[in-house]
Amino acid sequence: MTTVENLFTAALGLHQPWHVDEVKFSLDEGEIHFNVACGEKRLPCPVCGAGDQPVHDRLDRTWQHLHFFQYRAFIHAKVPRIACTCGKTTQMEVPWARAGSGFTLLMEALAVMLCKTMAVAQVARLLSVNEQRLWRMITSLVQSARDQESYTEVKHIGVDEKHVGRLGFVTLFHDADERRVIFDMKGRDAKVFEAFVKDIQAHEGDPSQIKVVSMDLSRAYQAGATKHLPQAVQCFDRFHLVKLVNEAVDQVRRAEVKTEPSLKGLRWGLLKDPGKWNQAQGADMYDLNRNRLKTGRAWRMKEAFRDIVEFSNHTPERTRYLITHWISWARRSRLEPFKRLGATFKKHLEGIVSGFTCGVTNATAESINATVQGAIVRAHGFRTYRNLMAIVYLTVGKLTHLPAPPFQHRQTVQFS
Repeated sequence: MTTVENLFTAALGLHQPWHVDEVKFSLDEGEIHFNVACGEKRLPCPVCGAGDQPVHDRLDRTWQHLHFFQYRAFIHAKVPRIACTCGKTTQMEVPWARAGSGFTLLMEALAVMLCKTMAVAQVARLLSVNEQRLWRMITSLVQSARDQESYTEVKHIGVDEKHVGRLGFVTLFHDADERRVIFDMKGRDAKVFEAFVKDIQAHEGDPSQIKVVSMDLSRAYQAGATKHLPQAVQCFDRFHLVKLVNEAVDQVRRAEVKTEPSLKGLRWGLLKDPGKWNQAQGADMYDLNRNRLKTGRAWRMKEAFRDIVEFSNHTPERTRYLITHWISWARRSRLEPFKRLGATFKKHLEGIVSGFTCGVTNATAESINATVQGAIVRAHGFRTYRNLMAIVYLTVGKLTHLPAPPFQHRQTVQFS
């Protein structure tokens, strides 16, 4: 080998029996090609480990590597197949790539790092890679990493739905303690809990040790949790309750604005935290509270409920008293949206009280939804459900078996 081949053998981190045999550079195509060779005629069997077995033949393979300077880089090798006395003829694994992959390990690591914050289409253009090839690589790595995850410590979970355009509704389960997505399924019916239980068992988890399930007031979710996680306390997330109260306020405003034009343009002021009002909104809300309008009463009821939520560190008894008092007010309000909401809250009183006292909320789910929405916007939507979930697990799954960032350490990576 010349000095150039020795240099690139070291730069690629290769060890015997592998070495760079030839380097070809094409300026017109903007590419550099490394021919890597293994001159051994006898090697250990990749299946049974028996040593000193004859090489049957060699197969031409190519992998795309990290760019060298501004040039695309490729590794080419004739990979030996070993004919073993165990009766199998098996291709030798190369140290710089996964079996079956057309990218080197470092190239995959870089792609994973970039795809966490960039759209896959953008990463494909940056790395000069076919987008579909990149998707196949990402989904394969994510699935492999998730298969190795252990959910033995999962005790508190949150369940929430996410509507994703033409893909429809997706149910996401997250570990409330670790703040990570641990399961997904298309749909939002009771069957998602059956699938979740099977999946957590497949990852060494114990469904019987799950103590708390935080969710919204979905009847399907309640039925699924009751049947498949009977030991878990069902907590109705208080942020979803606030959302329902806000919707009731807006329903009152929409009905009254038909006879009270002064209510036009007050929607955001009614729903916003008073501490975040601008000057105009503050003036509008001051005028609203001076008038005897239904919308003003609805707003005061909303603020009373928000006070219960904000100061939610009460005892269960005190929380039950406050919620019961608010429900009574809502049912006597003569405002149809609040009368219906009060009846709903009364029906689910125990779960609502648990939601205030169990210490688990769906705030993580809201953060996850925001992250997923950001990925959808960057990608201009997802063609397939599989691609969507690959990005979800990549960004909010906290997978511990993904490739490490290629530039995390300054020392040269050694392939043995």
